[in-house]
Amino acid sequence: MKLKYLPLACLVWLPALAGAQSVTLYGVVDTGIEFVNRIGADSDRVVRMNNLTASVPSRWGLRGTEDLGGGLKANFALESGFAPDSGVSNQGGRLFGRQAWVGLSGQWGQVALGRQYTMLFWALLDPDILGPNTFGSGSLDSYIPNARADNAVSYKGKFGGLTVGATYSFGRDTVNAGPSPSGSNCAGENPADRSACREWSALLMYETSQFGVSAAYDSIRGAPGAFGGLNTSGKSDDRLALSGYLLLPNTKVGAGWVRRDNDGSASRLSDLWYGGVAYDISPAFTLAGQVYYLKYRGSDNKAVLYALRGMYNLSKRTAVYATAGYIDNSGQLALSVSSGATGSNPVPGGSQLGAMVGVKHIF
Repeated sequence: MKLKYLPLACLVWLPALAGAQSVTLYGVVDTGIEFVNRIGADSDRVVRMNNLTASVPSRWGLRGTEDLGGGLKANFALESGFAPDSGVSNQGGRLFGRQAWVGLSGQWGQVALGRQYTMLFWALLDPDILGPNTFGSGSLDSYIPNARADNAVSYKGKFGGLTVGATYSFGRDTVNAGPSPSGSNCAGENPADRSACREWSALLMYETSQFGVSAAYDSIRGAPGAFGGLNTSGKSDDRLALSGYLLLPNTKVGAGWVRRDNDGSASRLSDLWYGGVAYDISPAFTLAGQVYYLKYRGSDNKAVLYALRGMYNLSKRTAVYATAGYIDNSGQLALSVSSGATGSNPVPGGSQLGAMVGVKHIF
């Protein structure tokens, strides 16, 4: 082909090349004004704009797929979490801190490589009615809404109503931004210590049009210098989750149990029970409530969290909402009612009330 005709040839082939791949830009911007009382020994209170999560965390991303023929597809996702109050990146400042993976899929399922959700996330996605709401499961266990791993290989396959999946990470966290879910100083991939900072998870789930049940196991390893007390590769933080949900007319019911065995804690064993209901009062208005109970075995430490949220959809993409939570700590626990920002804990054994009004827009 003569070079002078090359630009014209590129224009001719461009629509065909573009049509072979589908890429979607998407996102959520969700924030509001939050009130939390009984903070610290002086029982202070704060009114603030939430910067970590609201009804859901804010994010934007790109996801795409390419049909390779013969039932084989290439897939990817790049998803960035950000704080709407300041515009900074969350997840320890990562550019794509929520997801960054590429993979292949077919009738046999999907294999993906990169930063991605562990199977604990998929197990709790539907049964945990309020999910990452600022007053929710993240207030009692911050790992639950942040169950992701760097350097991970995953498999997930759906066969009729049955879903099976697993992940394995060679180094679960390459960002030092903690101690927090944003970073735990555990990069791993150490040839001198092959167990350092590894993560693995497994999922078994069965769903129909009326209900779903799931079982998942998630294990993370430590290493020297890692946060959260996991200062050797011989220490692990394991979670076993059993959960389910039921779909009724205008109603969704969810419940579950998470057993945690944490070598980094003085009280190793804990149980988190939860149950919730979401009811569509009208096509535009949904009321959801949930109760969580956390108990450490062999200890007086426990907490009960009550959370409620009403959401009114102004359109298919925009909603306004009000949410409230109340936590009652016992023993030496000092968990905050809010998972949306640090530095708002009550005194050990204290109770706390939180409330928030906000706006969510999906694009």
